[in-house]
Parts: sequence; structure tokens; C-alpha cells
Amino acid sequence: MDNSVQTPVEVSAYRVESLEYPVLLFDGVCNLCNGLVRFLLPRDRQAKLRFASLQSDFGQRLLRKQGLPAERFDSFILYADEHAYTKSEGVLRSLSFLPFPWPLFKVFYLVPRNFRDRVYDWVARNRYVWFGQLDNCPLPTTEQAARFFS
Repeated sequence: MDNSVQTPVEVSAYRVESLEYPVLLFDGVCNLCNGLVRFLLPRDRQAKLRFASLQSDFGQRLLRKQGLPAERFDSFILYADEHAYTKSEGVLRSLSFLPFPWPLFKVFYLVPRNFRDRVYDWVARNRYVWFGQLDNCPLPTTEQAARFFS
């Protein structure tokens, strides 16, 4: 078994077009967003998800590939099956990759998407005030590094 330490995957070494895993793009300086990533990491025991900040080179390339604004960081984006899921859809789909009981949050699909997204937008507008903002995107631990794109 190889126990060597892996570093975050470099953009030049990994083509955006050939992603094998779902990738979650998040605001790297947002405490709420980083908290969500820290929540997902230990619960995703099968390591189904990969992560990248919206501000990273990789995140910027993926945003441009999807025709999404690369200068605004107000949406949580899950890129899976060659499709970008934003806002509440991205959050709910991310939880579906986790083991029980987290997929039960699918019940929120019963709530109309425009209402879910209005709640999402309200939280997104206020996230820095409520949860704070970091100066830089925190680095993942050595064990988590292989799951992050830079």
C-alpha cells in the first residue's frame, strides 16, 4: 500500500474536461463555505467528492468552461456529470454523495427551487457578516490534500 503524501492536483496536470469525480467549488475565503467543506470531508468516507476554491486556477477554468461568471463568488457549485449545479441544487446534490442519513435531505426537493434559491441567496448575501471572512483560503491537511484541486 502506498502511504506517500499527495499534494493538491495542479491545473496543468489535470484536464477540466476529464474529471472522474464530482467537484465542489466554494468561496475559499468564506468561513461558512469552508465550514461546509470541513463538514463534508469526514462524512464523505468513500471520498466521492473533490474540492476547489472558486478563486483557484482550477476553479476559474471550470467556471469558464461552464460559461459561469468567474469574478463572482456567491454560489456554491457542484460540477458532476459534466454539469454545474448551483445554489440550493448544488448543496442538495452534494449531500446525496454522503452516506445515510444525509441523502434524506432530498426531501427539500419538494420545496420549489425558486424558494430554495431565494433562501440560498439571502444567506449568501449575508454570509460574510454572519460568519466572517478569511484573508486566504486555508490549506487542507496532508491527508485531505489529494482531494483538492489548486
